[in-house]
Amino acid sequence: MNKKRKTEENEQMNSDETVIEKKDEIIPEEIPDQQETIKQEPQDKDLQVQIDELNDKYLRLYSEFDNYRKRTIKEKIELSKYAASDTIEKLLPVLDDFERAIKAFDSTNQAGQALKDGVVLIFTKFLTILNQQGLEQMRTIGESFDTDFHEAITNIPAPEPDQKGKIIDEVEKGYLLNGKVIRYAKVVVGN
Repeated sequence: MNKKRKTEENEQMNSDETVIEKKDEIIPEEIPDQQETIKQEPQDKDLQVQIDELNDKYLRLYSEFDNYRKRTIKEKIELSKYAASDTIEKLLPVLDDFERAIKAFDSTNQAGQALKDGVVLIFTKFLTILNQQGLEQMRTIGESFDTDFHEAITNIPAPEPDQKGKIIDEVEKGYLLNGKVIRYAKVVVGN
């Protein structure tokens, strides 16, 4: 009898183990999977929103930096173009004095011709150096009056009808440095 009991108990144990194993397999595996998928969907959406926001911030920051880089390069180029503008502005009266000296030599006799030639030579070299730095002389006489380039000293009646609104005389020359006005031309305009 002892043997029978042991065999029956072993059979019961074996049968109980299989049921327990089956229960463990079925219940814990199915329910957590469903719960995990439900919990993961909102987290995935939140993560995607965060990723999109970070990408947007990155693109904006990159664009701002690129604009800053382009702006600073442009400013450096402009700075180098106009770095000498203060010095050139201070030299413009000297240029005017040279032109007056040459005109004064025209009214004198031939005795000062050699002196006049020397002054003209110095003036030409001086003007050439300034032109190499980007200085340009404005053309004024006969041109239409433009407030962006000219400063009207006075208005006079136009000698001819086609000279109305045009520059008749130039009192002081105007100059551009690399296309930018550094001194406005002082002119007389016909009405």
